[in-house]
Amino acid sequence: MLEEALGVGVPAEGDPRVVALGGGHGLYASLSALRRVTSRLTAVVTVADDGGSSGRLRRELGVLPPGDLRMALAALCGDDDWGKTWSRVVQHRFRSEGELHGHAVGNLLIVALWELLDDPVAGLDWVGRLLGAHGRVLPMASVPLDIEAEVELDGRVTVVRGQVACALTPGNVQAISLVPADPPACPQAVSAVGEADWVVFGPGSWFTSVLPHLKVPRLAEALHTTGARRLVTLNLAAQPGETDGFSAGKHLQVLREHAPDLAIDVVLADHRVVVGERDELEKAADALGARLVLADVAASDGSPRHDARRLASVLDEIFHGKR
Repeated sequence: MLEEALGVGVPAEGDPRVVALGGGHGLYASLSALRRVTSRLTAVVTVADDGGSSGRLRRELGVLPPGDLRMALAALCGDDDWGKTWSRVVQHRFRSEGELHGHAVGNLLIVALWELLDDPVAGLDWVGRLLGAHGRVLPMASVPLDIEAEVELDGRVTVVRGQVACALTPGNVQAISLVPADPPACPQAVSAVGEADWVVFGPGSWFTSVLPHLKVPRLAEALHTTGARRLVTLNLAAQPGETDGFSAGKHLQVLREHAPDLAIDVVLADHRVVVGERDELEKAADALGARLVLADVAASDGSPRHDARRLASVLDEIFHGKR
């Protein structure tokens, strides 16, 4: 079995098969919770990053950008000394006056395995085995992608290209597309979605981490036709630039605009996020066919971060029909 080959143990019989979609810090938060809920966990990660260490490696070597994949693997590390240490190692960035400055150790490790094995999925599986990852990490597509966004600013609509440019635009993002427009989906990711019990969207950067999965044709088809139930975990705050001024309901409206035929079963939001806008959010959830679950899932320090243990507890209740 795959799990035994990767050294992460045999999945518990009653655990749901969960696929989590996204990238960056949002997916990290989701996976940090989900690994506490199920041993049958797969992360399907965006591959459009064009900034920092990932962008440099992508341009120099022509590889998939490894950064979001690295963060997902780090999130799946356990809470024992092995997991904590390897999570820190792969997230460590060099600080120097030379060419290594800013590179993350995990990015270099992943790319080295890709070069040796000539197989992105096998390379990620080997890193997961080294880390003792509680789950599997897959790219959403088999080639590097660029995101193009239609951006409105001062009454004019322009097209902005690149994940970093889209995330930092001072305008309002209206819609996104991918370049190439018909990229090959990762076959293992398509299979994982088809076999899942639950598919989880978000939290994360809405236009650059969550919605791109719906623009990869074969993956989008799998997301529409899977027998899995679908859950959206909403962000705790709007993201400056990308979703500035968005209400929680607006996030769902944009999701529906990008995938009008996608049915959602559950929308999960922190109860503090919806103060004053619950009616709007309930209507937006209902338009997707979803029921709204409000819970305390935010960090207790007041920052716009999900608390992994709180989120895990609520997700566990949802998956087992207790909430």
